[in-house]
Amino acid sequence: MTGLVLAAPHSGSGKTTVSALLCLALRRRGLAVQPFKLGPDYLDPTHLSRAAGRAARNLDSFLLSRERLGELFGRAAAQADVNVIEGVMGLYDGRAPGSDEHSTADLARLLGVPVVLVIDASGMARTVAAVACGLRDFGEGTDVAGVILNRVGSVGHAELCEEALRQVGLPVLGFVLRDAALELPSRHLGLLSAEQASWDEAQAQNAARHLRLDELLRVVRRTGVQGTVPAALTFPEPVARLAYAYDEAFHFYYPDALDELRLAGAELVPFSPLRDAALPPDVGGVLFGGGYPEVHAAQLAANTAMLRSVRDFAASGRPVIGECGGLMYLGETLEDPGGHVHTLCGVVPYRTRMSPRVLLGYRDAVSAADSPLFPAGEALRGHEFHFSTLTHAPTHPAYRWTTQGGHTVEEGYASGNVLASYLHLHYGGFPGAARRLVQACR
Repeated sequence: MTGLVLAAPHSGSGKTTVSALLCLALRRRGLAVQPFKLGPDYLDPTHLSRAAGRAARNLDSFLLSRERLGELFGRAAAQADVNVIEGVMGLYDGRAPGSDEHSTADLARLLGVPVVLVIDASGMARTVAAVACGLRDFGEGTDVAGVILNRVGSVGHAELCEEALRQVGLPVLGFVLRDAALELPSRHLGLLSAEQASWDEAQAQNAARHLRLDELLRVVRRTGVQGTVPAALTFPEPVARLAYAYDEAFHFYYPDALDELRLAGAELVPFSPLRDAALPPDVGGVLFGGGYPEVHAAQLAANTAMLRSVRDFAASGRPVIGECGGLMYLGETLEDPGGHVHTLCGVVPYRTRMSPRVLLGYRDAVSAADSPLFPAGEALRGHEFHFSTLTHAPTHPAYRWTTQGGHTVEEGYASGNVLASYLHLHYGGFPGAARRLVQACR
């Protein structure tokens, strides 16, 4: 297995753009390219998936144990010719400033793959070498193999940067010219998904023409991930049908987490809360992932047949799971960014409203009550990232955790067969939760 990590000095350097262009260029060469994204992000992977022609996988060393992360990486990587991993934030940015644990550098060392720096060269020439040299030398054991220059003003500008980088022994492995049309638009949770915003393929091929693929492939093959090559994934015969919301309003799911549900015996049945009149027939449970219910609140509220179907399903005692956007949809009302209040499912006795303040971060939590996913008292890990809040404190909390300041936080809703929370979970890191859910669906 072979691979490389694309890293940067900071967020906004253009890692997603360059990673997608590289995936597309390698795919055009006839190579099978498997993309990965470090961290819990749901949106960047959609651009990598579209460029590579296969689903990008998330690698998160907080949500997944190091052993599990290596297993999931190897399982997908073994099926490809080249594995392209997009990092997160800056190369050494992890959970805390005193350590690079959970950072891009940490992941590269864990997997044994080289790092290619993506540096926004706009407004710089010789200083590019100082930045690259600092990143290479700061972390012990970080294998920085070269640099891709992004947002370069001209071919002449790239040559100036390359001359400077040559002095510190770092090769330029390509560059991407500055082009406003390549900048991916964003909304409050990050980049728009590839379904909402993407490039014209001819435009992308033109933008990738200065990537030095032969040199990049030599870097990729210099360091391979060692270990036994896993067999292709096979799923058992399903023992239960699990419906999951999938449309413009709900589409935040980790591919490996969905695979874990399938491995546990689930037949996953997609449906649209926006357009379908009812839940799929003969399902034993329903899952509402994250997404943008606030953007589609009026249409969701107008689909009263679906709201009624969800309420009836929850009343039947079968498991209902809502995650972040799913929590908002399952609640009584949602106040959208314009201040309009929309009546929704009412399965969860909470109300939500949009806020200008983001709540985000990794959480070491404990299950506060028995639920379709966890027994009370079980430790778990999740990620929180949302701009909505409850209008009141939770009355039936699902999880609790302690902040760095020593304060106890209670969050979510757990009562009987219903579990709803702002926490994004990765079933790949908690296969027991996937098995418990599938058993409840039976």
